Amino acid sequence: MAMGRGSVNLVLLSFLLVMICAPRRTLADTHIVGGSQGWGFSVSYDSWAGGQSFATGDTLVFKYQAGLHNVVPVGAAGYRSCKASSSEASRAATTGDDKFTLKKGSNYFICSIPGHCAAGMKIQVLAQ
Repeated sequence: MAMGRGSVNLVLLSFLLVMICAPRRTLADTHIVGGSQGWGFSVSYDSWAGGQSFATGDTLVFKYQAGLHNVVPVGAAGYRSCKASSSEASRAATTGDDKFTLKKGSNYFICSIPGHCAAGMKIQVLAQ
């Protein structure tokens, strides 16, 4: 069965509308925490995070010299107190090139080496 010219135009118009209105998938971004300074004592992580835009699915990369620091994903209480629970501490990353995928909402990370978090090695990231 042959389609008339009007039917072809309707199909083409429908296709174009679907393409225009369809949600666009964006690629996730990768953020190196602290930029070129990395994860350590020389960065204000609140200021650094405030200058970034984070989305659900983005990756945070913590770069540091292995053995000097670590990275522990914690909840809000662990972030505020600078103390990881035993279950959180068991997830400590220690490679010096640690990657975490952001979930929607607040994401918290600390260094659990004694004194490091209190000295500023903690970050809160809000992913949209």
